[in-house]
Amino acid sequence: MSNRFEDKVVLITGAGSGLGQASAIQVTKEGAKLSLVDLNSDSLEETKKLILKTVPEAEVLLITADVSKEDEVKNYVNKTVETYSRIDGFFNNAGIEGKQNLTEEYGTDEFHKVVGINLNGVFYGMKYVLEVMKKQGSGSIVNTASVGGIRGIGNQSGYAASKHGVVGLTRNSGIEYGQFGISIKAIAPGAIMTPMVEGSLKQIDPENWEEVGKQFVQPNPMKRFGKPEEVGYLVAFLLSDQASYINAAVIPIDGGQSYKY
Repeated sequence: MSNRFEDKVVLITGAGSGLGQASAIQVTKEGAKLSLVDLNSDSLEETKKLILKTVPEAEVLLITADVSKEDEVKNYVNKTVETYSRIDGFFNNAGIEGKQNLTEEYGTDEFHKVVGINLNGVFYGMKYVLEVMKKQGSGSIVNTASVGGIRGIGNQSGYAASKHGVVGLTRNSGIEYGQFGISIKAIAPGAIMTPMVEGSLKQIDPENWEEVGKQFVQPNPMKRFGKPEEVGYLVAFLLSDQASYINAAVIPIDGGQSYKY
């Protein structure tokens, strides 16, 4: 196993499950010291357990925080720096889907909630982490957008608006910070079998969600869901020095579906 993250500190939000958890496990295997953030402290403990099972000597800091609250974001960044004195990689990943509905019926509170976590949360994370990385003169940020951030999906006003916003933030900040030795990119996952996607299928049909899933991936060129660890490999590469010249880019990981007419 390569040690791309030896002596490096990686901060991950939404680390309690799904893409955050898979990416945390991957970068730890490659030597990273971790700061893991999630709203759910039990999920964080679960991720830590999985990490220590894989890498018993791993250094793992757990921080419970709501990324939609600026002071809590500032706090998770400060705690990480207090513990490790630097941040080399930031996977700015925490997000929710929200309730599915047509735009006219989409709840205003729901819209604010989804945008609060998916867009404001990503902005706050960048705001405070970029300050640290700029002082260091190095760093890499990967934001989690979505295929719903580069295409319309339907029934997801809040999600689509927030994820398109993440793409805009990524491109804008990438152009600002390249001169400081920092690269900023976004991933645009398609249907990856995470708890969030399972929840989405259950919104469509709680009883037969697995059947819905089979139908759901039929239009995909690969006829399957992606696996969280496949995203973990991509995130690890993008956070590593090997990807330092990839900047302001949005990389789909969706089996090719978003390119299909």
